[in-house]
Amino acid sequence: MNDTQRHTTATYQIEVQGRLDDSWAGWLDGMALTRAHARDGAPVVVLTGPVADQAALRGLLSRLWDLNLTVVALRRIAPPDEPERGAQ
Repeated sequence: MNDTQRHTTATYQIEVQGRLDDSWAGWLDGMALTRAHARDGAPVVVLTGPVADQAALRGLLSRLWDLNLTVVALRRIAPPDEPERGAQ
């Protein structure tokens, strides 16, 4: 991976257990919040939006930690011209 790829904004989906209302979007860097339920019926929230770089992703994950939310999935959403891959 070259420096250009490493510092390019990417879109992520982060699924967390629990409940958050839309008022948290600003504190979570403007991520879109979608409420859903896991297979077992437990409430989950899916945050979707652009993340500037790995440092910003780390900061976002730290905020979720501060809210005592459990991350159950993290996925990088590939642009249409790039094959999709899992977050590493």
